[in-house]
Amino acid sequence: MLGKNAVKFSWLALIILILITACEILPAIPGNTPSPEQISEITSTEPTATTASFTIIYPKRSSTPTATLQPTSSETASESKTPTRTPTVAATPDVRLDPADWQNWPVIPTVSGYAKDLYQQGLVNGNDPNRFSKVGDCQNITTYFLAMFDYPNQYSLGEDYEYLQAAIDHFSGSFSRESIATDGGMNVAAVLAQIWADKEVCESLESPLECELRLNTPSIVLISMEETWGRDNQIENYEKYMRQVIEIVIDAGAVPILTTKASNLEGNHQINKVIANLAYEYDIPVWNFWLAVQPLKNHGLLEDGFHLTHGLNFFDNPSNLKNAWPVRNLTALQVIDSVWRQLNGMPLIGD
Repeated sequence: MLGKNAVKFSWLALIILILITACEILPAIPGNTPSPEQISEITSTEPTATTASFTIIYPKRSSTPTATLQPTSSETASESKTPTRTPTVAATPDVRLDPADWQNWPVIPTVSGYAKDLYQQGLVNGNDPNRFSKVGDCQNITTYFLAMFDYPNQYSLGEDYEYLQAAIDHFSGSFSRESIATDGGMNVAAVLAQIWADKEVCESLESPLECELRLNTPSIVLISMEETWGRDNQIENYEKYMRQVIEIVIDAGAVPILTTKASNLEGNHQINKVIANLAYEYDIPVWNFWLAVQPLKNHGLLEDGFHLTHGLNFFDNPSNLKNAWPVRNLTALQVIDSVWRQLNGMPLIGD
């Protein structure tokens, strides 16, 4: 147990870290955000998957996951921090893309049979087919990301993208919703830590991610985390906590969509490689944003190598699509539209 002075110091240090690392204001430099150790000292509680309402049985890595979803009581689900998984033998061919070739993965993903099964079982368990949630850092706050699609005067699709209006109408309200699991300075450890949860709306010992899933009951969850932290085991920690994020979303019966990032501050695209490997392992879709910005000047990045170039979200003007933020918003909308259509067996438009 920490003494009173230690607790006060930890809280003060965390507040200072939050202020200096809010990446919508300052460049996000690895090492500025709270470490897993700092967070665990403050919370002294491991993240729990209290949102789980059924057990998911699927294999990993060696074969194409085939989901068998078995309802359980909420009491049983809450007794365990992680779901029970039993490897099975898949009867279908492995059609997952090679994670080593992630740079050539399409911007807009193909949805697997496993993801479709997960989606349908999530609806049975009460998820809302008209809602999606965002989980992420400053690249996902409503100031810049997606919120404009809830305000008709803040965007225009033009003739080429008018088909996307159906998805905008279907998910109305989700675009501008302030997600409990999205904030400047948020990372894959913080989104699992109870201390980051909004105490006005979240339950005791509930993490921001668990709170968001409970309050919004989304059927789709867009996950975009772009930073590492600390000096040691940065990528190992990123993978460890991202894996927990994915499993909590799956436990809630929502379909996770992982996102590659434009920046490469950590070097050798290590984060994008982890994202590709996890997407392969869990057989979930990836929005390959990295590929979308490759044709742009400086790959859509400002001089700091992290923040995106700005432009207006009027897609009927091609010059706007020379900047990364309009490309981010447009391709995110295309991914939401395509995944939604595939999950519901609807014809794809705009391919």
